[in-house]
Amino acid sequence: MQRKPKIQNLLDAVRQCIDRGHYFDTRHATDRQSERSISRTEIIYVLKNGRHEKSKDQYQERFKAWNYAIRGRTVDRRDIRVIVSFDADGMLIITAIEIGA
Repeated sequence: MQRKPKIQNLLDAVRQCIDRGHYFDTRHATDRQSERSISRTEIIYVLKNGRHEKSKDQYQERFKAWNYAIRGRTVDRRDIRVIVSFDADGMLIITAIEIGA
């Protein structure tokens, strides 16, 4: 079976989902945000202002979907990587981690 192609204009797709409110936290993301003291506001800021870390993208065979990495600094200069994926409903926030923490 063939893999789904990667989204070409990822940052545009991410920002469209945010602007339209078509984004959702997975349970894993909610747990990690709490555990790592990363707020939803910080995640949205990174998604709107960060850069695509293509080398960190991974295809998840189990879900037949790509996970994409977006990295950026929050307003208070925390270096955060957010992993997102997409389904028929919009963008899924998979997890977030502070780099170098």
